[in-house]
Amino acid sequence: MNESNPPLFAIARRERILDELRLRGSVTVRQLAEELGVTDITVRRDIAALADRGLVTRVHGGATLRSALDRTVARGTDGSHSRYRIGMVVPSLSYYWPQIVTGARAAATAAQSQLVLRGASYDPADQRRQISALVESGSVHGLVVGPETAGRDGAAILSWLEELAMPVVLVERRAPSALALRRLEWVTTDHEFGAILAVHHLYQAGHRRIGLALPPNSPTSEHLRRGWSRGLSELGLDPSSTFEYALEDLDSEHRERNLAELVDRCVATGTTALFVHSDPQAIHLEHHCLDRGLRIPEDLAIVAYDDEIAENGEPPITALRPPKAHIGRLAVETLVSRLDEGPRRPVQRIQALPELIVRESSRLHD
Repeated sequence: MNESNPPLFAIARRERILDELRLRGSVTVRQLAEELGVTDITVRRDIAALADRGLVTRVHGGATLRSALDRTVARGTDGSHSRYRIGMVVPSLSYYWPQIVTGARAAATAAQSQLVLRGASYDPADQRRQISALVESGSVHGLVVGPETAGRDGAAILSWLEELAMPVVLVERRAPSALALRRLEWVTTDHEFGAILAVHHLYQAGHRRIGLALPPNSPTSEHLRRGWSRGLSELGLDPSSTFEYALEDLDSEHRERNLAELVDRCVATGTTALFVHSDPQAIHLEHHCLDRGLRIPEDLAIVAYDDEIAENGEPPITALRPPKAHIGRLAVETLVSRLDEGPRRPVQRIQALPELIVRESSRLHD
């Protein structure tokens, strides 16, 4: 491993170790290994790397915080003082979010600031716990977060974030207008417009019955649903002539039955194209179709949303690609501008458009 440029997960672990040290003053290897879900050897390597940068002091069985490290002003890797410490909490460090984190980190570096990353889950209670840890540490100047926004849990988190004493920027999330929140800022992809792009692309390829398949519990699903319905209506197509279908989780024991029912619905309704969220679901659907002898795109065209692994389909799958790294950069830049200018700066709520990447799964053949 090149310690001058460690991978994302190593950076996240080390920032978590520093967070725990600021809260407790000292930590043990065994304690950190249990909390981080890694081996003692991995923790020892992380502590060694932090000690080499002058951030911690190694002691028998663990580490202590360097007394010269201030709780509110962090030192950069080159020894200079960072302008701001920016807390960031995202619901995943594996799918979709790593590119957002990469963009956020680049913007923080450009702004001579330090990003303190915490990975949460899609559980609202866990999200609030991770955000609270950063707030209560007293070591961050502002937050970039991707919390739950739907339902009662989402309303509670958003209202709490609105009342925090520090500025908060939502990333790939927005607050429902019904909450009438005035301070929260956000940077998101225009997922609804992405769905409209998908429908228009499939229409231009000759399809008139275009279905929608998505997991009901995804924060993105409602935006895609609105865009799909709007796109059909704008083209003079009746949404009731086709269908929307709820996809099972990929680890569900009913996944294959779920996909079989989806394809049966396509055949029964004459639906010749599907817009699918997300890439893994689209690839499994493609495999199921091919196993049944259906040709793609001749019998069923597929467009996916996310473009994380869509190009690995066989054939490669057309996909909408959210500008993830750009979203991360914009979120941090928005927060830094707020910290620089204070309350006199108008509240910003920014949308960026996804890009349609056309591949074989929907391309017309001469």
